[in-house]
Amino acid sequence: MAAPKFSPVKPTDNSRCYTSPEYVPEAWKPERPGEISGFQPAGPWLGDQGPDQGFALRIASQLRPKLQLQQGENADDVIQGCLGIALRRASMFSRAPVVHDLTIAFTIWGFYDAQPPEELVVLRRGMFEGLRLISHHYAEAREVVDQIPEKTLVMTHSEVEAKFPSEWRALVGA
Repeated sequence: MAAPKFSPVKPTDNSRCYTSPEYVPEAWKPERPGEISGFQPAGPWLGDQGPDQGFALRIASQLRPKLQLQQGENADDVIQGCLGIALRRASMFSRAPVVHDLTIAFTIWGFYDAQPPEELVVLRRGMFEGLRLISHHYAEAREVVDQIPEKTLVMTHSEVEAKFPSEWRALVGA
């Protein structure tokens, strides 16, 4: 490769090129206690791993004023339950959560509808009650997340909006 004229190397000097080191270390292996070989483990109670999942909390706080809660529902319970759904959807696409993940979660449970079906309100009230106390209700929060069919999670938010409220049972897996 030609060197520019301002380079401190004279054109008559020997050329420099890559040479292998005399010693090549062994390949690195995950041998420490906390390291995982391959993909993240999957199974009950392990959740859904993905990058920058904490950003979903910021998105949820911005969407909080849009929530249409019924008598006896708590916004923190609703956000906690829908947060897991949004994170599951984001991890399916191997990306960080975006506003549409939470929009879909809130829409399928009717939290954007001022007059959701009464049967849905009864169902969600029982499922979401107390979820804000995640240290005591992790199993219940996972049930809310795991109940949602994968075909719902791969829909776009406009497809979900078109199917709600007429097909809410299929959307939430009831």
